[in-house]
Amino acid sequence: MKVLIVIPAYNEKDNIERVVDNLVANYPQFDYVVVNDGSRDETADICRQRGYNLIDLPVNLGLAGGFQTGLRYAKKMGYDAVLQFDADGQHLPEYIQPMIDCMERTNSDIVIGSRFVTVKKPKSLRMFGSYLISWAMRLTTGKKICDPTSGMRLFNRKMIKEFAMDANFAPEPDTISFLLKNGATISEVQVDMAERTAGESYLNPVNAIKYMFKMGVSIVLIQWFRKRKEN
Repeated sequence: MKVLIVIPAYNEKDNIERVVDNLVANYPQFDYVVVNDGSRDETADICRQRGYNLIDLPVNLGLAGGFQTGLRYAKKMGYDAVLQFDADGQHLPEYIQPMIDCMERTNSDIVIGSRFVTVKKPKSLRMFGSYLISWAMRLTTGKKICDPTSGMRLFNRKMIKEFAMDANFAPEPDTISFLLKNGATISEVQVDMAERTAGESYLNPVNAIKYMFKMGVSIVLIQWFRKRKEN
């Protein structure tokens, strides 16, 4: 399976070198591309200086636009699968191969690197939001997803095409739920994730609440009105 690791990056100057150098040194069997999403810091400069495989967007498109750029590149280059991989160092590359093995074994459209397949969710405000999204997805699809907010996801060739061509497809739980409701097959693999050690996450407590509410409304209400393009 020819796999591309897509690394969307926005203002990750303190993390990007550590993340990519680890992949290059220890996981050279995987191709990667950094999608610099209009960063205002030195992220793009570091990537150019280090000779990384880089797509440098002149403006900030957000996670959806940055990831879709990577998917269009993957489609053009003929990759069989794409792994969504955070630039902040929280995703651990030792779980990439187990996720690939799962996709090949189960023929799943999407494989999620999940923190909660065999581990119980801790009780916190953020995890309460994760519980709510899991509940909303199960209510509307009949399927259980243990870690719907995990950003470590592997997409097969069919999903690459759909995400690359549909501007309404964001790598978010509501799109995962929509695809699940419309017949996509999804598996989860137990993973660990590291804590962010530098930089700031967009999901501060206020934004996290807004995000969870937005996802919940989209899953319970809006997804019924979405249309899936025929390929």
